[in-house]
Amino acid sequence: MSEDFYELLGVPRDASDEQIKKAFRKRARELHPDVSDDPDAEERFKHLAGAYEALSNPDSRARYDQFGEEGLKGTGQPDFADFGSFQDLFDAFFGAGGDPFGGSQRTATPTAGQDQAAELSIDFLESAQGTTRKIDVELIGPCDECDSTGAAPEAEFATCNVCEGAGQVEQVRRTMLGQVMRRAVCPQCQGQGKIPSERCPACLGRGRRARVEAVEVEIPAGIDHGQRIAMRGRGHAGAPGAPPGDLYIHVAVASDERFVRDGLDIISTVQITVFDAMRGTTVQVPTVDGEQEVELDPGTQPHHEVVLRGKGFPAIGQRGRGNQRVIVEVLIPRADGAEGKDALDALESAIDERAYGGDAGLLGRLKQAFR
Repeated sequence: MSEDFYELLGVPRDASDEQIKKAFRKRARELHPDVSDDPDAEERFKHLAGAYEALSNPDSRARYDQFGEEGLKGTGQPDFADFGSFQDLFDAFFGAGGDPFGGSQRTATPTAGQDQAAELSIDFLESAQGTTRKIDVELIGPCDECDSTGAAPEAEFATCNVCEGAGQVEQVRRTMLGQVMRRAVCPQCQGQGKIPSERCPACLGRGRRARVEAVEVEIPAGIDHGQRIAMRGRGHAGAPGAPPGDLYIHVAVASDERFVRDGLDIISTVQITVFDAMRGTTVQVPTVDGEQEVELDPGTQPHHEVVLRGKGFPAIGQRGRGNQRVIVEVLIPRADGAEGKDALDALESAIDERAYGGDAGLLGRLKQAFR
């Protein structure tokens, strides 16, 4: 069900025309893309504009009050798909080129460069420690042959006959709200105000051309698989006088048979024999900072967990690191032959039952096994 027009504008049903107009201007400023982070801001503004258009006209308002939106069908009520762009729609209410937020008059600006994306693969240790890598990225950059002028060497320039040197043209579009006038970058000279007698053969007069650029990427310690690095202003070049786009590096982290990542923690395993588990031992455990010596007490049980504090991943932009959780796997051999079984029987007889330790119960053993 569509939202009530009065509720959408935030006015009572007996609101005056001036109240409706004031409420619309306030809500429209809130939904402008320069202010609102809502991805649906444009559609919401169009709906808001439809509500204002219906309630600002006495005839359509009366039909809406009596029949709702059904009463507006077939009455020439505006279809906002007729607008060429969201800015056309906004300008129709606030004036072409005007700034609804009280600033100076908006002038046409050259088209900014587009964003570019690239992929980068690193290994597990690099993701934990951070690194710097160079990658080749296909980018549209300024033309070095003509210094982005788009002109061939020795070419002469003449004033653009479309914009008469202004670099901008005024465009008039007829809409259901009347004529909308906007300033736009001149399509003939791309905002330069002048035309070369001969275009640059390298970029065909565009002032930009595609090339492969070596980009150095700083990868922060702690980055995870699937995260991306934003490099502001390193994307495709814009039109002359316009800012470039951004470059986004999507990071893929290769798996490592020694480690598994769990948030900021690292999980690894170490294997010992049942005899080492019984008498205790010292093992070398691999970490992302190198090997570390770990002592295991006599009677170490299968799935026992040793926590190495601060040996996990750092939190990007924050202090501290996660931990490394080392799971002990106890290797139990088979006793083949009568001689081996006799040796086990003798060993079992020599061990006091108290050496097994207390019984943690079924629940405790399950927790230990699946920790």
